[in-house]
Amino acid sequence: MKPLPPFILPGCSATAWRKSMPQNPYLNVLLTALLTVFFILASSFVLAALAWLAARLFRRTAREQQNAFAGYLFAAPWITGFLIFVLVPLGFSLYWSFTDYRVTASAPPQWVGLENYRQLLLADDSFRASLLNTLYLTVLGLPLQMGAALLLAVLLNQKMRGERLFRMAFYLPVILGFNTAVLLIWRLMLNTGTGIINQLWRAAYQIPGISELLRAIIYVQEISAAFFLGLNNRSFNLMYKVVEAGFPEVNRVPLWVQSPLWSKMAVILLMVWGCGAMMLIFIAGLNNIPKELHEAAQVDGASPWQRFWKITLPLLTPYIFYNLVVGLISTLQIFEPIFVLYRDNQPLLSSAISMVYYLWQKSFSHFEIGYGAAISWVILVIILSVTLVQFALQNRWVHYDIY
Repeated sequence: MKPLPPFILPGCSATAWRKSMPQNPYLNVLLTALLTVFFILASSFVLAALAWLAARLFRRTAREQQNAFAGYLFAAPWITGFLIFVLVPLGFSLYWSFTDYRVTASAPPQWVGLENYRQLLLADDSFRASLLNTLYLTVLGLPLQMGAALLLAVLLNQKMRGERLFRMAFYLPVILGFNTAVLLIWRLMLNTGTGIINQLWRAAYQIPGISELLRAIIYVQEISAAFFLGLNNRSFNLMYKVVEAGFPEVNRVPLWVQSPLWSKMAVILLMVWGCGAMMLIFIAGLNNIPKELHEAAQVDGASPWQRFWKITLPLLTPYIFYNLVVGLISTLQIFEPIFVLYRDNQPLLSSAISMVYYLWQKSFSHFEIGYGAAISWVILVIILSVTLVQFALQNRWVHYDIY
């Protein structure tokens, strides 16, 4: 009879475990599934029994003991999943962040203390670049995304024919998400020469009065992008060249996925395209505003802009706050657009890399698990700090008790 395989810890050899398992892959899958089901059932009964014992120790009635057993028996699979797939990986991640752990190395994790964090925060130029790029997407992209969502919500909240069709159309990007197929289509659409986005941009030049506006947008965008690239590279020569080049010529189009000056703006365009979830939240908020307030203001002679600024916007602040918190967390974790659009183009990737992409790169491309774990905890601290600051400041501008 073969001995039981040893418990496999990260960094330990799994040769003994592989030798003890059957070579048939289908049988391996079946055995793994059976062991998983057995483990879930066993852990469920153990948790339920512990709950029953706790109720008995606290001298609960027999019915309360039965309810405790039944309740924890049904909740145990989710509790077990939370322990195995959340708390245990969280503990390993925290431990690995203080070690030099590389999957490609045969040695187990080596304890290095705070060295990963010191290197990350004080000496890693790539992380600093990813932090600045994420800051750019947050400061510029999130307001544009929320502004587009609010504009669509106000327009679609009007009584019009096809209202539900328009809502569904603008919410469709949320359903599609940032999956690979959608992002590859966007990559074709953003092509400088043949992409439909730039074809529409060229067509807009033919509209009287629009040409100067489009050229101004290109000029301001390229200067701001060059400034951020200068912060990353610690050299502002590119920004000086953009300023010296002057106003763009007529029929100039953005180089969305061809130039480092436009790589982050392409990601922001995708963020604005996916504003449907925020739009629905704003529509729900608009529907909750009493119509009597607008009618009274209209009788008093308030203009539509005054009604929006003095009535609608203050009453929407709880919904704005929710979208701001969720949108900020989502922006700080942005990954998929950068991965699909720029992974095979190093200059563009360097100009658009985000913190989460850098985490993926270190952990799953370079296999530096310890350093990647440190990055993940730094990102967690940043997100948690920003969220707590937002909640601390909400009383200054969010109005819950107006009506």
